[in-house]
Amino acid sequence: MAKQRLVILGGGESGVGTALLGKAKGFEVFVSDKNKIKEKYKDVLIHHEIEWEEETHTESKILNANLVMKSPGIPEKVPLVKQLREQGVPIVSEIEFAAKFTQATLVGITGSNGKTTTASLTHHILKQELEVGLAGNIGDSFAKQILEKNYPNYVLEISSFQLDDIVGFKPHIAIITNITPDHLDRYNYEFERYIASKFRIAENQTKADYLIFDADDPVIVDWLEKHPVQSTLLPFSLMKKIENGAYLENKTIKITIDNNSIDMPTKDLALEGNHNIKNAMAASTVAHLLRIRKQTIRESLENFHGVEHRLENVLKINKVQYINDSKATNVNATYYALESMDAPTVWIVGGQDKGNNYQELFPFVNEKVKAIICLGVDNQKLMENFSSMVDVIIETQSMSEAVKIAYKLAESGDNVLLSPACASFDLFENYEDRGRQFKEAVRNL
Repeated sequence: MAKQRLVILGGGESGVGTALLGKAKGFEVFVSDKNKIKEKYKDVLIHHEIEWEEETHTESKILNANLVMKSPGIPEKVPLVKQLREQGVPIVSEIEFAAKFTQATLVGITGSNGKTTTASLTHHILKQELEVGLAGNIGDSFAKQILEKNYPNYVLEISSFQLDDIVGFKPHIAIITNITPDHLDRYNYEFERYIASKFRIAENQTKADYLIFDADDPVIVDWLEKHPVQSTLLPFSLMKKIENGAYLENKTIKITIDNNSIDMPTKDLALEGNHNIKNAMAASTVAHLLRIRKQTIRESLENFHGVEHRLENVLKINKVQYINDSKATNVNATYYALESMDAPTVWIVGGQDKGNNYQELFPFVNEKVKAIICLGVDNQKLMENFSSMVDVIIETQSMSEAVKIAYKLAESGDNVLLSPACASFDLFENYEDRGRQFKEAVRNL
């Protein structure tokens, strides 16, 4: 029998991981990337004798595929993707492809914000007592880990783009942290389509599986009322009492599943802020479901210090605190950042706008922000929204310049906050590159 042909569009982490797993499972594999493939990935492909091309897509080598795995960064509207769809070639994401080759218990985490922190925190708790991998949008590719490590459990951080291309993918435990308008440029600016995309995480679940979600999020609650899922629901809330799930009472997180409950005081959480109480609730609910001891859960929440580029304290210089929140690539993430500021703040904002509505930030900007530094190729929208609210608003195109200006504007006791509310691709490689440049510029002051 002829080998099945697996074509992979995109030679990044997920693409190369899929290529390795595909080859090991007997597929004839071809990797095609319209851009340059990073040297480290090329080396892997060459070493494993996997055919690849870069800076082009050779249609004759792609349209004859039995199966295509496309990188989450490639939109549907690309002509090649349209052609494949018209020919009826199945297109899947890495998580769909890889999940077929594991019997592991899967915990899938999606949402507009808090996914990375919740996934990292969940993994941090589980790994104290279980063998567990962390993959998806974070760390080493899921496919590669299945090939090399074959853990019995995985925590997967999953973006809406990865969920767009699933067919049978089914996590035993799914989390939706929240849903706010983001990436609308990829969903024809229709919020409904973006919501539907997030909820695909539960579409294959049965009553034996669990959906953990924020019961304070009107978008999620409203969607569930109109589009019920099969999953067993475990909501979490800061506002209301929850019978099956998690809620906050007297500064204590209370989690109950099938009459088995656990209490955790929030004063001991290493991460601050209401959004992190929610992340802790979601992660602890997973741990409770997977029978992690209460003591282990408590200790893990006390010693987990968060992820890089997410409200990360960099340095204090002349009594000014510099904070790196480069991971805030949408307005809602920046909302949490500004909400948590407890001193006058010089705010560095901007980048590639994804159809942002800045209105929800106005009260915080009026109350806490003393100066704004716009860091983007096109800052017009920021100027229009905020110039009347602050005395000082300055445009710049480089991180080192932005940080130098912030240094001049900030006084003893102030904060300098990088929380861009936008994607990074206009001036930086990605949000990590942006965050690292910020930290380097601060250290060079």
